[in-house]
Amino acid sequence: MEKFLREIAELVGGELAGDGEILINGLSNISMARAGDLIFAVPPHLDEAKICAASAVLIPLDTKDFPKPAIKVANPRAAFAKLLELFMPKLDIPKGISPEAYISNDVKIADNVTIMPFAFIDKGAEIKSGAIIYPHVYIGQHVTVGEDTVIYSSATVREFCKIGKRCVIHSSAVIGADGFGFTTAKGVHTKIPQVGNVIVEDDVEIGAHVGIDRAAMGSTIIGHGTKIDNLVHIAHNCKIGANCLIVAQTGISGSTTVGDNVTFGGQVGTVGHITIGGNSVYAARSGISKNMPENFFGCGFPIQSHSDWLKHQAALKKVPELIEKIRKLEQIIDNLTKA
Repeated sequence: MEKFLREIAELVGGELAGDGEILINGLSNISMARAGDLIFAVPPHLDEAKICAASAVLIPLDTKDFPKPAIKVANPRAAFAKLLELFMPKLDIPKGISPEAYISNDVKIADNVTIMPFAFIDKGAEIKSGAIIYPHVYIGQHVTVGEDTVIYSSATVREFCKIGKRCVIHSSAVIGADGFGFTTAKGVHTKIPQVGNVIVEDDVEIGAHVGIDRAAMGSTIIGHGTKIDNLVHIAHNCKIGANCLIVAQTGISGSTTVGDNVTFGGQVGTVGHITIGGNSVYAARSGISKNMPENFFGCGFPIQSHSDWLKHQAALKKVPELIEKIRKLEQIIDNLTKA
């Protein structure tokens, strides 16, 4: 793929600054850029971009005195993401249903569906138009897979679960495993049947090795537009709002309700049966043990506001100095007592 810089500026709706006849044949990052590459840069990386080998740079609209040919846009990162779709090599995905896939009885398959070898589509499932099912995927009984959804190799969608439109489920994710429910009597754990399902709404992305458990009764729900990183666990009967971001190794305990537009950093953990308000951010390794309000920026365990957490961290750095002062004061008091 090759395009003149002026053509790229038109594609992203940007303002051309410099020579528009430069030929761009690739995209890169600042550290690996070569001649012919286009990169993006935002503060504090603009100075690095000025001296790197890239031929041109996507930069913010308000950038002044930039020495390289550039395209100014409101959001360089978003514009670069659009270009990645254009420049990335297209995969050769065979259309149709492989004769080596297993398709059970009463399965409904729409037109324009791709099902690759060794996928297993169980009884009563429905695969809607434009869906792509990779090898070794298991689609359970009476599952619905929505339009234009992609499910990568070795993922599992268990019985009665519903996957929306334009979702992406990465390899080895398990949607609809049994919730962790047991009764205990005389030291013996007895399984509680988990008879609900999982509903994944439209435009959700689910990373590799994610586990989303089916509800004991009713539905575990993942709201539309939510993006889930690798190695996340969402327990039974959780309700995750729309447009959330859930980063790797986060664990959300059963029957937790999460509002819209919540971001969980890596390794965040929650107790169960709580409500977490929308439009909030929880920093990595936060421990959420109670109901939380909307518009909250939380850190630490037990959870606290980000500003309080910063104060506590600053105070902790002074502890060794304070201990030394206390020891000296104790010595002074001990000497006075002996005098």
